[in-house]
Amino acid sequence: MTPEEAYNFVVNLGLKRDQRSEQIIMTDPGWTYYYAYYVIKGRWLEAESVIMTDSYWAYTYATDIIEGRWLEAEPVIMKHPRLAYMYAKYIIEGRWPEAEPVLMKHPRLAYMYAKYIIEGRWPEAEPVLMTDPGPAYEYAEGIIKGRWTEAESVIMRDPGYAYEYAKNIIKGRWLEVEQCIMKDTFWWDQYKSRFNIDE
Repeated sequence: MTPEEAYNFVVNLGLKRDQRSEQIIMTDPGWTYYYAYYVIKGRWLEAESVIMTDSYWAYTYATDIIEGRWLEAEPVIMKHPRLAYMYAKYIIEGRWPEAEPVLMKHPRLAYMYAKYIIEGRWPEAEPVLMTDPGPAYEYAEGIIKGRWTEAESVIMRDPGYAYEYAKNIIKGRWLEVEQCIMKDTFWWDQYKSRFNIDE
């Protein structure tokens, strides 16, 4: 019998606990979570070591069943960068220093962490943010709220973000990047229209 079959057997019993089925169910983190949530309707202490082998199910268990921090599972949760960000935002509701080395490896998540959790500049993550035009632009606009000269060489590689940077941050023509923007007809048309350029 598979864990899914054992779980379905319990469902057919009217969601009543069954010890024989539990031994099978607790070999799989997902079905263990479902059993805890729908059958036990709370923590299943004996099976938590199985749930915490999987980042997603550990995060979901902390969110839905523990409804708070699950310290023992945090090393597993932080292995998955997006779940680490969500755990910091929705469970810890603040900075999670232990997970920051993982988060700062991913430009998009580093930007979101700075914006929504730190709510300000995150100097340690800025070298990573400067590797991706999108997060670099968003960091300049949403956090620095002005020119970020160190990141301009990256932002200017993307015609769309170069246009947005000129429009929203420089608030005027950005002569150094016009050759780049010209390569994309859509963004060049937007740029010309915005800054009244006649060719």
